[in-house]
Amino acid sequence: MTASRSLEPEKVVNQVRVTRQVDVLRGIQRIRKGISLALLLALPALSGCLWHTRRVPKAKMPVNVLGATPEQLADIINRQYDAVNSMFATVTFTATEGGSLKGSVKTITPFSGYILIRKPESLRVIGYLPVVHSQAFDMASNGSTFELWIPPKNEAFEGSNTVTQESANAFENMRPYMFVDSLLIPRIGSDDLMTVTGDSNTVVDPKTKKLEIEPEYLLTVESRQDNSHLLLVHRVVHFSRIDLRPSEEDIYDQNGQIQTQALYGALQTYGTEQFPGTITLRWPLQQQQILITIQKLKVNQPVNADEFEEKIPPGAKVQQLH
Repeated sequence: MTASRSLEPEKVVNQVRVTRQVDVLRGIQRIRKGISLALLLALPALSGCLWHTRRVPKAKMPVNVLGATPEQLADIINRQYDAVNSMFATVTFTATEGGSLKGSVKTITPFSGYILIRKPESLRVIGYLPVVHSQAFDMASNGSTFELWIPPKNEAFEGSNTVTQESANAFENMRPYMFVDSLLIPRIGSDDLMTVTGDSNTVVDPKTKKLEIEPEYLLTVESRQDNSHLLLVHRVVHFSRIDLRPSEEDIYDQNGQIQTQALYGALQTYGTEQFPGTITLRWPLQQQQILITIQKLKVNQPVNADEFEEKIPPGAKVQQLH
């Protein structure tokens, strides 16, 4: 009986402590509610002090935005590719090199030339010097090997269409297939993996000078590396959702870097054919760019195999590219 009585004062003390803690917690909750209520009541009066609103140009969304499935986008590319067996174009080249990494940009005087393509990968490109109109370069490829002849320097380059050993000289890593795959977007095969994402760009309309939103689809073509979980990106094709026409193609190298970018201008009519009037080829790693303006275009004309055979003159300095 004596022991139980001695514990009763301790119980009383503990109860008093618990009661005080509860009162303190309730007091804190009342203070928090009071502060929150005060801020809510004062917010309309203080809004001008807490932030500032300024007007910015409003971008206009297109009235009609088209939708498509990945299969439909792939079908657009395949139908365009299948419709062309050969192409002969009279063009004007405008080359630019340099940029932020080099600290300067140099634009070469535009020069004329022509491009001949026969599927799957045969290519002939000839450029002429301005004014004198003599050959500046002549490149021919049969799809597996290529030759490049530069008459003003009496130099020539030979090599495989595929880079087997990267060179420190960026020029030596540029191969004919970069032109072919940019001018004729390659067909998407049944073994290719695809993903589609949506994006949009805000541009200034050249006529109205107002901001416009250009929604687009990005169709990524990939393959699985050696049955692993790693996917390798081969190319990304940009589609305008205004007309579902390819507006850009990004070609990637084995290291996942953009090797070549092709930007397609507005469609022009050449006889019975429609084709982009301009194609801008960019090589970001080399900071080089060529604007191809098409003057004349013929599609599916007969082409002989000897059109893609280069004749390097004797005495020229020939360099092998790997």
